[in-house]
Amino acid sequence: MNKIETICIINDDGVYAFIVKKSIIKLSICNQVTTFINGEDAINSIKNNLNNLNNLNDLPDIILLDINMPVMDGWEFLNEFEALNIEKKIAIYLISAHISEEDNLKANNNVLISGVLEDPTETDTLLRITGNVLAE
Repeated sequence: MNKIETICIINDDGVYAFIVKKSIIKLSICNQVTTFINGEDAINSIKNNLNNLNNLNDLPDIILLDINMPVMDGWEFLNEFEALNIEKKIAIYLISAHISEEDNLKANNNVLISGVLEDPTETDTLLRITGNVLAE
């Protein structure tokens, strides 16, 4: 099976991030998993990588983005991310235990978002989304 190069988890729930990271490693669906506890740390890392990279392939292929986080939430992250005008296609999945109808509508109208997933992310869901990215 082909592998995704990098999956990035942006979630302030350390237990959730740990479980998802372990599941990804166990499934052997990617070569690297990065984690951030808020959108600001993640966007700063992406900006730093853009400034230091010769190759857009070093950016994540999939981002699992929590909506509700301190410092910078998922929506603020998406605004900053969109302003970067990254040419690489990065699949961004919003993660939330309780997604509101407003957030769901907002997500459906945002071209950056590949889908919305409820917590916790199941093994079959991880396999499906990586399969979708590999098929593109």
